[in-house]
Amino acid sequence: MQKQRWYVADNGVYSKLISVMGKKGQTRMAMWLFSEMRNSGCRPDTSVYNALITAHLHSRDKARALGKALGYFEKMKGIEWCKPNAVTYNILLRAFAQARNVEQVNALFKDLNESIVSPDIYTYNGLMDAYGKNGMIREMESVLSRMKSNQCKPDIITFNLLIDSYGKKQEFDKMEQVFKSLLRSKEKPTLATFNSMIINYGKARLREKAENIFQKMKNMGYTPSFITCESLIMMYGLCDCVSRAREIFDGMVQSGKEMKVSTLNAMLDVYCMDGLPMEADMLFRGAKGLGIVPDSSTYKLLYKAYTKANMKELLQNLLKHMDRDGIVPNKRFFLEALGAFQSLPAGMETATATTVVSSPLGRSKT
Repeated sequence: MQKQRWYVADNGVYSKLISVMGKKGQTRMAMWLFSEMRNSGCRPDTSVYNALITAHLHSRDKARALGKALGYFEKMKGIEWCKPNAVTYNILLRAFAQARNVEQVNALFKDLNESIVSPDIYTYNGLMDAYGKNGMIREMESVLSRMKSNQCKPDIITFNLLIDSYGKKQEFDKMEQVFKSLLRSKEKPTLATFNSMIINYGKARLREKAENIFQKMKNMGYTPSFITCESLIMMYGLCDCVSRAREIFDGMVQSGKEMKVSTLNAMLDVYCMDGLPMEADMLFRGAKGLGIVPDSSTYKLLYKAYTKANMKELLQNLLKHMDRDGIVPNKRFFLEALGAFQSLPAGMETATATTVVSSPLGRSKT
């Protein structure tokens, strides 16, 4: 393209190309484009660096990506024509929030306050997300107060972050107050709002409250998503209402919609945590007939459940299925299995371990 007479190097074009490569996980190509851009005489600006930072953050090695992102951020601060802007800070705040690195989030926000950049709703939400993921409720409330003092109105993401964080901490009075404020505001609840409340009520075994919020959701004209149904399945499981959870699952099957493996795993998890390994096994064996292909998470939760229940025959059959399906256990799988062995009564560990070693999967590792 560069050899064509009509070609003119353009920051906007390069920025978009770098973004596209980043989203596809092709970080090296994004870096090559950045290098080519400079070689063509184009001066990277803030938007290009933002695209490059985002491209790195799409890579699998998150720790390395965060380090690279900070490196570019520091470099930007030293270049007059591409100083970090609000978008830069928001990208980094979100990334470090997802990494649960509160220290770096605080450092970035301090840096922002000392710059000429003004925080926006995305900045505040990034901060609240970081604090919420780490259960730092008081810090979230402090950010909310700061938002209000800066005349920055909460959006639906702000409300959802607060609702989810209060729910996880089981501060339900505050969660319900935020929900009421949301209903009074110009914002509208999303399915994520209701799903969060349902599952958090479930964890506290507040079945009636969970059912009420689900009913309110339907009354407001919302159509339950598969995540809503999975939240209900887990809620009923946590409230020891296994039959009701199965009704939800069967209803999804009968709806004719494509079933997701996460829904299967939710129902299996309910059986396992309620001490019903035989029911879990029956559902597992019938999964493919429902058009669901079990994944590594399916095998992991069943493995732990069968081990804890000392169901050696089920465990052996499960390992055969894993072998046939080409599921190769990773290090984490075996570490969790070790934890399950250690929870067994004395004398059972050896018998269960022997079952694993004598299985096709166990033999294939020797």
